[in-house]
Amino acid sequence: MTLLQVFVILRARMRLLLKAMLATVFAALLISLLFPNIYKAGTSLVLNYKGIDPVSGTAMAPQLMPGYMATQIDVIKSKNVALRVVDALRLADRPSFQEDYRSDTGGRGDIRDWIAERLLEKVKVVPGRDSSVIDIIYRSRDADFAADVANAFATQYLETLVQLTTDPLKGVSSYFTSQISVLREALEAAQNKLSAYQQEAGIVDADSQMDVETMRLNDLSSQLVQVQGQLQEARSRQRQAAARGGENSPEVIANPLIQNLKTQLAQADAKLAQLSGRLEPAHPAYEGAQLEADKLRAELQRHVRASLDSLAINSRVIEQRERDLKAAVEAQKARVLELGRARDRLTLLAKDAGSARDAYDAAVARFNKVNLEGHANQPDVTVLNPSTPPIDPWFPRLGLNMMLAPLIGLMIGIALALALEWMRPRLRTLDDLGMVLDGVVIDEIDWTPQRPPRRLLPAIASRPALR
Repeated sequence: MTLLQVFVILRARMRLLLKAMLATVFAALLISLLFPNIYKAGTSLVLNYKGIDPVSGTAMAPQLMPGYMATQIDVIKSKNVALRVVDALRLADRPSFQEDYRSDTGGRGDIRDWIAERLLEKVKVVPGRDSSVIDIIYRSRDADFAADVANAFATQYLETLVQLTTDPLKGVSSYFTSQISVLREALEAAQNKLSAYQQEAGIVDADSQMDVETMRLNDLSSQLVQVQGQLQEARSRQRQAAARGGENSPEVIANPLIQNLKTQLAQADAKLAQLSGRLEPAHPAYEGAQLEADKLRAELQRHVRASLDSLAINSRVIEQRERDLKAAVEAQKARVLELGRARDRLTLLAKDAGSARDAYDAAVARFNKVNLEGHANQPDVTVLNPSTPPIDPWFPRLGLNMMLAPLIGLMIGIALALALEWMRPRLRTLDDLGMVLDGVVIDEIDWTPQRPPRRLLPAIASRPALR
């Protein structure tokens, strides 16, 4: 079917088109006048989700935001929120709702549940596209009531959101309270254990005390080395003195008293030698000289023995000093080792106490934050645009209906005209005749009387339709 054929068909059925248009306009006018006005009110909310876990404090990944948005929509359309709206607006006390409730249910059930279900049937929650905005839309015959219900849903949703946020945090707060008590006991036990060990070991500052004891050990070791050198030197002198017969030892030679006695003895021996050439041994002068020489010799021997004895005594004293220092060094080594073990044990206990302190401080800090959030009344949602009573009805719209009705009627008329033409085809053009006769049209004879046509639309075809 060509465009020319369609136009010819519509021109032939112009009355049908006009009737369809008039009927559609009349129906639209009738609907606009008879149907009650329905108003639509909406409240816009902005979601600013933080996604912080109350226990771990970690943030939720942004990929979970779509699920969060769907969850918030389900919360808004939940029966809990609807019941809150019923109670906030006191809808159960309104006579109109009571009458509708009795006529619908016969008084069975709870009127609050019935009103909440009616509200949920009319409320609509629309999430923003590529945004965090949610629109709460409610339709009603009363413009003020529609705005009140939309705002009430938003308000009660915020309160429900606060409750859903704070109730788990209060539970978490109770958990933290019990855990803090356990951690406090663990901290006190660790600190008491540390203090008891410090008192038992007598350690105030392990590091400084360790430094002092180490310095003392080093000092004793230095003294021991010096004494060992002195002992080796004393033994060497004693061996030299024994090897040289005593009188020729360095200590004896270096002794001025012994050297003086040797000089006096040499003089006495010389005097005795002189007297022996002149006097008899029994002579009193010779005997006196002999007695003087013997006395000096005995005195010299006594001092030599005393000098040699002093070497032995000095060696024994140094040996005793060495033994004492060795014992002191070993005792100090044991003290340092014991102090090192005590310091290691003390360090371990201090780390345990520090770990217990860190765990306790972290739990207290997290508890304070959770407790603060649990008492907060500001959710992660903010009212962007509160609802106001609409001025114009959402349905029916008389002006819009009157504008669209002729177009819709024209489309209906065209559809009816084409349907009737398909069910009962007519010969309206030469092409139709050629198709029916299965031949070629050679010529045409115009026998239509020449009179002005009565048309509403101008003709676009020069040839008349065959009837």
